[in-house]
Amino acid sequence: MGWLPWARFNLHRNPFGELTPDERAELAVVEVDYLIEMLGDPRQAVQFIGECGRGKTTRMLKLRSHLPESSYTYIPEHLPCPPILSGNPILVDEAQRLSRSARRCVLRSRCSLVFATHNDLSKSLRKHGYRVHTEHIGESNGPELVCELLNRRIEASRLQSGVIPVISIEDAELLVAEFGNDIRGIENRLYLQFQKNLEVGFDGEM
Repeated sequence: MGWLPWARFNLHRNPFGELTPDERAELAVVEVDYLIEMLGDPRQAVQFIGECGRGKTTRMLKLRSHLPESSYTYIPEHLPCPPILSGNPILVDEAQRLSRSARRCVLRSRCSLVFATHNDLSKSLRKHGYRVHTEHIGESNGPELVCELLNRRIEASRLQSGVIPVISIEDAELLVAEFGNDIRGIENRLYLQFQKNLEVGFDGEM
């Protein structure tokens, strides 16, 4: 296995490279059981509000992995707005970008809804008869959580038994001091750091 570029770190890849949606859901450090119970009511809406990189999409993917009849649609920044996939519940990522007609269609679906959004959409939801549960994403992204989720990503990239890189709580505190609750920014920084380590070597600690 020595020919594998990451084998000398006992990894099979850069832990902070792009993950598949299924991997993101599996590695998420979030609790969703209470949301799943809530979404059994067809007039229930859940909205995750937060800036980019704080964990909104991760929560959406975690929910989707537990709700086989659900649908997930990402709304890109530029038009046209894609068709909203049918499902129950309907999950819409970047819901603040929904066109007027698409939003009207979703709100009239009579299905439970989950929105990831930068803007509070509760007024429109309540107008259409939904009860709204709102969570502001990023507020809990402290050093302890950051340390746990970063080490989960490293562990998921393990090649075999033995020593692998570890993010200490002190490392996590420094990263949070620099990036705040921006998980994506932290992961991007570590991706570059691991690539640098690949070039210069590694002693078992970050």
